[in-house]
Amino acid sequence: MVRALSCISTKNTDPRHNLALEEVLLRAVRPGQCVLYLWQNQRTVVIGRNQHADSECRVRALEEDGGHLVRRLSGGGAVYHDLGNLNFTFLTTHGDYDVEKQTDVILRAVQKVGVRAEKNGRNDLTADGQKFSGHAYYRTGDQCYHHGTLMVNVDMAPLEKYLNPSPLKLAAKGVKSVRSRVVNLKSLVPDLTLDALRTALIEAFGEVYGLPVSPLTEEDLDQTALAESLARFSDPRWIYGAEEPLSLSREGRFDWGLLRLDFTPEDGRIAQAALWSDGLSADYLSRVPDLIRGCPLEADALRRALLAPADCDREAAEAVLELLMDGP
Repeated sequence: MVRALSCISTKNTDPRHNLALEEVLLRAVRPGQCVLYLWQNQRTVVIGRNQHADSECRVRALEEDGGHLVRRLSGGGAVYHDLGNLNFTFLTTHGDYDVEKQTDVILRAVQKVGVRAEKNGRNDLTADGQKFSGHAYYRTGDQCYHHGTLMVNVDMAPLEKYLNPSPLKLAAKGVKSVRSRVVNLKSLVPDLTLDALRTALIEAFGEVYGLPVSPLTEEDLDQTALAESLARFSDPRWIYGAEEPLSLSREGRFDWGLLRLDFTPEDGRIAQAALWSDGLSADYLSRVPDLIRGCPLEADALRRALLAPADCDREAAEAVLELLMDGP
């Protein structure tokens, strides 16, 4: 049961620092505690844990304009951040983790500032049928977080300049571009400010949980852990991945998301494999290449390997199997 609420709001707009701070908060949270973290990034594309960087983002254009590409811990799709966007993260332990309650905080906050909003699909909030907030989730051991974006006054032009979503994803949404299905809250409530929304979020946090909200600062955290996490999120190998050319590539759209599987078969076995996905089961999907590497290219053997982990996502496992067995 949540017994204590804390809120930390950083003025740092470096996405690498902000993702590092998020990870340190995740490691530090304890049973009975829920932390609300509010943050902003300057001109940034954030890709999901298992997404293919160049397939999701026009990296050169972004970096030539002084922007940053970063990769988060959670799954889900690519998003664009600028200072017209307010990001939130709820951090707690598994026993206190309640996505519905956490989402109620967001809904209550935007309703406080005059937005008529509703939940739509697995991880979106919409107003007038258009998305203003996308959510993603992550768990490591007993620590969990739920984070997302709130589009207040985002510059829409870079959405199409920098983001490069798969045609399969757009087709599934029934739209022609990423820009056509999103909306700024300021277009619905013209006098809305980021400060007003930030205040509403903190108020709604206390109201939904029925507890006072205590302030938390970066100085309260482990600075060595923060420096180590910052080095990780700044590492090009983490951001871009180590990509090797593989002989086969197969892609599919499933109810839970997109999946691209690259692999090289040799002597009836999978010699090398790489997986790219916007699925939410981030840790499991990241381990799939290791699970199938060296495995016979046979349905029964592959299914056993894919279903073996305790945290197996069965839908994702069956999708991987479908792509592997789809072809000669």
